[in-house]
Amino acid sequence: MLGRARAAEAVGFDVLHTSDHVGGDWASLTTLAALGAATERIRLCPLVLNNDFRHPVELARELAALDHLTAGRMELGIGAGHSFTEYDAIGMTFDPPAVRKARLAESVEIIRRLLDGEAVSFSGAHYELTNARTQRSLQARLPILVGVNGKAALTHAIGHADTIGLTMLGPTLPDGQRHETRWEADRLDATIAHVRSEADRLGRDPELHALVQAVVVTDDQRRIVSTFVEKGLVPTVDDALATPFLAVGTHTEIARHLVECRERWGISYFSVRDVSSFAPV
Repeated sequence: MLGRARAAEAVGFDVLHTSDHVGGDWASLTTLAALGAATERIRLCPLVLNNDFRHPVELARELAALDHLTAGRMELGIGAGHSFTEYDAIGMTFDPPAVRKARLAESVEIIRRLLDGEAVSFSGAHYELTNARTQRSLQARLPILVGVNGKAALTHAIGHADTIGLTMLGPTLPDGQRHETRWEADRLDATIAHVRSEADRLGRDPELHALVQAVVVTDDQRRIVSTFVEKGLVPTVDDALATPFLAVGTHTEIARHLVECRERWGISYFSVRDVSSFAPV
């Protein structure tokens, strides 16, 4: 793991991510501390923490400490939680999406203020704070990425986050991890139109992020993307070729594809799961 982190830094990646799931995976924040100690330049960001698993004051404390320990390289990626099987495993109520998103919104506001050095008093539907303080982050503004779906949640994220994590996912599937996908290009067009409209209204300009779910290096691009259509992840080959959530083709074709996604949708922050395959891109 530490070797892969050093390799990612050496070839020029900008950010290292960890995931946040109940099970046999590495713990997200502890692992980032180790990755920070093993590297010098690369930034560090959980992608994404489940808001329901941590109180915002405790999370802000951990993030501020990590930011100091890593010389100001921390970012926060956070979401509303989606895996009902993980909630079941720890005996936690899995609230409806609207409730989880509302709780996330309150948490983001609290964390932002705490990391900025404020004493926070807050009275919301989900959190009550009275003059709470934590260590301030080393960075003047520790970046926050919020991964959400839905117009109301996106609007709140636009108003408070530095980066919007575009997911374009539907309901969680029975395994508790995978989702129905909503990767049609016209759906993303509509989402981006909403983001841009709300960003203009709020006077904000958040960065846009996409987690590339599969990187496949091949000289037979259309054959490979056809398999994603056959699996039901996207309805058409054209959608599979256009979506920012897949990167298929030669290294040159993948590079061209991501540039096209940036030009069409404004997405400038791409995360991938395979350092070695993607490095030449």
